[in-house]
Amino acid sequence: MTRNWWRYLDWPLRAIAYLLLQGYRYSLSLFMGRTCRHLPTCSEFTRDAILQHGFWPGGWMGLARLYRCRPTGTHGYDPVPDRVPEGARWFRPWTYGRWR
Repeated sequence: MTRNWWRYLDWPLRAIAYLLLQGYRYSLSLFMGRTCRHLPTCSEFTRDAILQHGFWPGGWMGLARLYRCRPTGTHGYDPVPDRVPEGARWFRPWTYGRWR
């Protein structure tokens, strides 16, 4: 087995997350309305983060983005970062996202 065994798990998890997010965007999101305070929307951000950085880091980036989308949170243009933040480690998942 190779050193990067997690890559074999990452692809199916990315595919499942992509399908779930697309399902949400084209079903439940239509009933809830366009209420996201950011551009791209939170579901688009999470989808792009998972596709670009992988399931674990991208999922935590998306969760941090959902947290920032609360009524007292941020707003405006907030793209997916090009790189994973410095010091982010798999065993400290909260370090992947910007929580403020």
